[in-house]
Amino acid sequence: MSNKYDLTIIGSGPAGLTAAIYAQRALLKTIVIEKNPMSGGQILNTYEVDNYPGIPMVNGFDLGLKMREHADKLGTEFKIATVQKVEQIEDGFRTVFQNGEAVESKTVILATGAECVTLNVEGEERLKGMGVSYCATCDGAFFRGKTVAVVGGGDVALEDALFLARGCEKVYLIHRRDTFRGAKILQQQVLATENIEVLWDTVTEEIHGDTTVSSLKLKNVKTKEEQELQVNGVFIAIGNRPDTEMVADIVKRDEKGYIIGDETGTTSTPGFFVAGDVRTKALRQVVTAASDGANAVYAVEKYLSEQI
Repeated sequence: MSNKYDLTIIGSGPAGLTAAIYAQRALLKTIVIEKNPMSGGQILNTYEVDNYPGIPMVNGFDLGLKMREHADKLGTEFKIATVQKVEQIEDGFRTVFQNGEAVESKTVILATGAECVTLNVEGEERLKGMGVSYCATCDGAFFRGKTVAVVGGGDVALEDALFLARGCEKVYLIHRRDTFRGAKILQQQVLATENIEVLWDTVTEEIHGDTTVSSLKLKNVKTKEEQELQVNGVFIAIGNRPDTEMVADIVKRDEKGYIIGDETGTTSTPGFFVAGDVRTKALRQVVTAASDGANAVYAVEKYLSEQI
């Protein structure tokens, strides 16, 4: 194993970069695999992050850049590649890339995150971070006293609407069906909240605005009636999609595809660890992703010490 890495980190968002920083400080021979040339993950699309301790009101892109600079300063090795699969080998793991190349390591931390499912409508991509958000707890404070919309009908959408209703003047909850899919208690709370208005049987067709969101083009799926809804922001809560197919054969996942891991990132497979939004967990934010990265490296160190 002398020519192999101690640790391969797959993903370079807050979890992966924090893991890289801790791994370098632990003197582990580490390589970070990132599929995009810009490190930072989902926070690159966040206009402002106001809940990361010690750095108030920081641009998401800038925060990602600071994390990458920190990892670079410690001498972290990065490789831009798309992972095709991770294989178990006799003394560790082989991470295989789409171009046929591979690296081998004693341990792996998967930190690929979970992509938000998008509406895929006009204006959504252009206005991301400028009124289009996928995280109410991350961005809700920027819309205090304003009018917003939440799109979705599951637990997350209902929770987002209730959370936003505490600070926003008006919350429209847009759902394509005539019944919610979320928990009954959440449904009752939503329907009992005065400043939440539910728009049933309705889909969002376009998101309008020049530099920030100004309105939504909506359509009733039953009556086919269209309307222009004036809002300052829209929170899309129609689900997340974890990036875990490349490890489906070697580690246990839940029914949604998230890697089953505990607070230290330990999984069903010895030597394979998980960190960040790709892990089964209750809260997915920058600070919890960073915490996961640190905990996972702690677990890696403990695992490697036990192999000696």
